[in-house]
Amino acid sequence: MLSAFANAFRTPDLRRKLLFVLMIITIFRLGSQIPTPGVNVANVQRCVDAATSGENASLYSLVNLFSGGALLQLTIFALGIMPYITASIILQLLVVVIPRLEALKKEGQSGQTKITQYTRYLTLGLAVLQATGIVALARSGSLLQNCQENLLHDDGTATFLVMVVTMTAGTAVIMWLGELITERGIGNGMSLLIFTQVVSGFPSSLWAVQKSKGWWTLGVVIVIGLVVIAAVIFVEQAQRRIPVQYARRMVGRKMFGGSSTYIPLKVNQAGVIPVIFASSLLYLPAMLASFNSDPNNKWATWISDYLVRGDHPLYMLAFFALIVFFTYFYVSITFNPQEVADNMKKYGGFIPGIRAGKPTEDYLSYVLSRITLPGALYLGLIALIPLIAFAVIGANQNFPFGGTSILIMVGVALDTVKQIESQLQQRNYEGFLR
Repeated sequence: MLSAFANAFRTPDLRRKLLFVLMIITIFRLGSQIPTPGVNVANVQRCVDAATSGENASLYSLVNLFSGGALLQLTIFALGIMPYITASIILQLLVVVIPRLEALKKEGQSGQTKITQYTRYLTLGLAVLQATGIVALARSGSLLQNCQENLLHDDGTATFLVMVVTMTAGTAVIMWLGELITERGIGNGMSLLIFTQVVSGFPSSLWAVQKSKGWWTLGVVIVIGLVVIAAVIFVEQAQRRIPVQYARRMVGRKMFGGSSTYIPLKVNQAGVIPVIFASSLLYLPAMLASFNSDPNNKWATWISDYLVRGDHPLYMLAFFALIVFFTYFYVSITFNPQEVADNMKKYGGFIPGIRAGKPTEDYLSYVLSRITLPGALYLGLIALIPLIAFAVIGANQNFPFGGTSILIMVGVALDTVKQIESQLQQRNYEGFLR
């Protein structure tokens, strides 16, 4: 592997691409450390340390994960990649609902370009809304629990507008950086930026475990993390291959078809999306409860007791159930057995032993429902790892080997390594996976 990595850097064009990606990542991390104009950095740091070390630290784990800690620090890249992720998910859902978008998707590259443009516009709109909400919470003192410090230097309208515009512009710059990586670098730009944000929190999380529990617990956590990563890689690569045979047909004087291929159905067909959906839904009641100032409010007290602390069995059960539900939901809207069956019938393809048309659709639906169950259970168990770790060893809520972070890291790393591998093979070099 090291020799293959060295070969990649010996190739001039690959070396330029890799160095370009490293440069963009450096700029991205630098922007995640620069505070937004008007922020009282010292007060923000004290409040962040107090909030992330308390018993309600799980309230901030999701926002910290996708912003690399930039959101709670109120930096120029505070919104991170989250508006783009949300916009992409919304567009994927709307493609199924709105016929116009579905028609654009079927147009090929030109239609996909328009959908990408719509995603950019929606991202900027969501960025304005999120930036407005975050700055308003920071100005009112509700962004971080039990924070008595003034997070902003002043409460004026000018400062408010400058912060909103700066954070929105930061989101636009992040989109641009991600597209630059996709065009001129290696791998998917947005995925690599998410990967960078997730990995950036690993050193501090591991050191927090060492400081609170000692070197022995840190060693156990690392060993468990490596085992979990190996298991995730195994499941992420697993797939059910449905064989497809294409009949021979005569077009003019030429014979076409007669080839065989397969439809790869991954065990984890939904990826990390169900975990993000479930985390977001559980984050909403906790956020609403944080706005309540009445200690005698029963519903707020119930939420704080059962749906904020990740070590509570009810929280774990709700999290697991939501992940299973969203896995089935997302797979059902992203993979259409009827469309696949119709395309196969149109081009003369069939599954051996299964008639074309409706029987093929029923067979694909049956296989998909069978393979989605282990995928949903796998996602639920992986996502519960940090919650179980907190309950058993009392580790910090920002457990370094959390389910969402592992899924993102493994998925992006495998995809990037495969792309480097393919480019190395084109130049007759030994690749990473050999």
